[in-house]
Amino acid sequence: MKLWVGIGAALVVAGVLSTQFVSVFVVKPAEATAGGRTLLIGRLKTMSFIDSADAWCDRQLGQVNTPCRGMVMGRISNQATVLADLRYSASLYDFSTGGKTYGK
Repeated sequence: MKLWVGIGAALVVAGVLSTQFVSVFVVKPAEATAGGRTLLIGRLKTMSFIDSADAWCDRQLGQVNTPCRGMVMGRISNQATVLADLRYSASLYDFSTGGKTYGK
């Protein structure tokens, strides 16, 4: 029984710490990204635990546009360490934007 409590406590601590150092970044499907991606990346400043270019642009600038999306994607590709490259998740995208949807 003590072993399971210890394992549970270790998992909770690992989960809390990972939210400080890791982000889930969702790349919305578009012509350039085919089916979209979900990236597990090393956390960058101003990024939320679950984030996307659209959510970041809306949060920081109050609007979403193509130049802002490109800037965020450039920052991700130049500064972030990609830990895992997963399939696109519409649920995570919706979570990142608070349920808002944005055009292309």
